[in-house]
Amino acid sequence: YGTAQLKGKSTWQRAEALIDIAHPDFRDELIREADVMKIWLRSSKKGA
Repeated sequence: YGTAQLKGKSTWQRAEALIDIAHPDFRDELIREADVMKIWLRSSKKGA
């Protein structure tokens, strides 16, 4: 939890940053919704 620097980031980078700071109970749902919107893929995840 905390803050995320979003300025200057791509759409999927912003989604990733917000997912990273979200409460763990909501992360899977946020990932699913971002995937449905075609803005975040598991392959986009850091270290993937």
